[in-house]
Amino acid sequence: MTLHSEIQDPQFLRFLEKIGQERLSTFTAQDFLLLDLIRREQQISSELKPRLAQLLDQGVIERIGKGKFVLSRQFYSFLGQRGVYTRKRGLDRETNKSLLLKHIEGNRTGGSKLDELMQVLPSLSRDQVQNLIREFRAEGKIYNVGKTSAARWYPAKTSE
Repeated sequence: MTLHSEIQDPQFLRFLEKIGQERLSTFTAQDFLLLDLIRREQQISSELKPRLAQLLDQGVIERIGKGKFVLSRQFYSFLGQRGVYTRKRGLDRETNKSLLLKHIEGNRTGGSKLDELMQVLPSLSRDQVQNLIREFRAEGKIYNVGKTSAARWYPAKTSE
């Protein structure tokens, strides 16, 4: 059997060669398939999942959430695209929280619905945004009026 292939990203291949030389390791065909899926942000098949641990250990990929991976910071630095890495990796928890709180405070008079808050952080799931809201409420920074989809979130009243 003969397999024909085309290199779609020569820089990606050069990076993998560099990593392989640095770590004295080689990549299997499964590794290349897995890395390509991660690069294209596609679903990882169950047959390839066992290879994730080794690639994580080698620092070629990073975990960014449950079942979500991104190529390493080192890869994007190699390409001179550190900003792309930050965008793909996402913002840290504290930055996300400050963006949400800023939005809620900016809508002090009319309140903020959950759908709006999800627009502030589109990379987060509904559950993740709700967890941040719960934290704010537990900290006494916000309160809500209403229930279900009609609920609106307001900044806590400050004593000035």
